[in-house]
Amino acid sequence: MRMDFSRFTTISFDCYGTLIDWESGILPTLRGVLGSHGQSLPDAGILELYGEFEAEAESGRYRSYRDVLQGVVRAFADRFHFEATTAEIRSLHESVYAWAPFPDTVPALRELQKRHKLVVISNIDDDLFAETRKRLGVEFDGVVTAEQARSYKPSLNNFQMALRNFALTPDQLLHAGQSIYHDVVPARSLGISTVWVNRKSARPGIGAVRASGGLASEKRPDLEVPDVASLAAVVMTQAQE
Repeated sequence: MRMDFSRFTTISFDCYGTLIDWESGILPTLRGVLGSHGQSLPDAGILELYGEFEAEAESGRYRSYRDVLQGVVRAFADRFHFEATTAEIRSLHESVYAWAPFPDTVPALRELQKRHKLVVISNIDDDLFAETRKRLGVEFDGVVTAEQARSYKPSLNNFQMALRNFALTPDQLLHAGQSIYHDVVPARSLGISTVWVNRKSARPGIGAVRASGGLASEKRPDLEVPDVASLAAVVMTQAQE
């Protein structure tokens, strides 16, 4: 099915895993923690547990993303029966500052910004995203963080806040994300068109996120692309037709 991009005034993006190569930050950090306690696990296994532990830490009463990532390290320690040091508990959230964009991210965002407003809807703290923002090469038209929403995707609240803050109706917004669970399913439920950015991963097709339950129809994006560059290419090609 052909998507008419001209009807979207705004494209929103998940950040970590979609624009930022978070696996390159998560994996060495957790490998180091596990290795210092005599534990080893394949990368796909680390990401699977990360996705499980992160989702559990984000459920229930809101806590900062710093606390979520500290909770992830503690959950690894509990699962593998070791006591993490204070430095190890802090290591994952401290690594966020060094997480870099995928090579295609910045050029693609600059192309897309020629035709659309760009916003970010991310499960992150404001100050952590402020550092990431410096790496992304564009001035976003708006940002909704979990800290602002006091909730984490897949909560509908984060998407509803974006619609309110940016004065958008669902049909004006296109949302792109790497996670079916966090992004595609909740956005679709609000009538927002979705792009699944199915990036290559040590855990193919899902990466460092929880698997999504529900009906196949609820999980089907309007468009699937392997990276943000491919999305930009489709948008710009259509604009030139």
